[in-house]
Amino acid sequence: MVNRILQTPIMHRIVEHNGIVFLGGLIADDLTQSMGGQTEQICAKLDKLLSEAGTDKTKLVSAMLYVTDMSQKGEMNAAWTKWIAAADLPTRATIGVADLGKDVLIEVVVTAAA
Repeated sequence: MVNRILQTPIMHRIVEHNGIVFLGGLIADDLTQSMGGQTEQICAKLDKLLSEAGTDKTKLVSAMLYVTDMSQKGEMNAAWTKWIAAADLPTRATIGVADLGKDVLIEVVVTAAA
């Protein structure tokens, strides 16, 4: 069975199937923030959405982080590792992209166990 949660005009924010939870791409709400600030906001959103799906960051299995400026990767990594314990880090890819929208510096997609 596929369980879809939080429908938006173009997708569901969360989809769960066979004990795996998929979260669609998340961006920060306050796009005036730096890469670190935007990452912190996204991590707070992840906490909330993972909870709504009945899981949490300790059960993350994969993350894809899309960033518009790889020179700011250190700032993003600092916010990321402040949010999640080293023992709980998922597999991860950081992908440099040309554009995510006006003032969007990072978008994050994760998968977790339920």
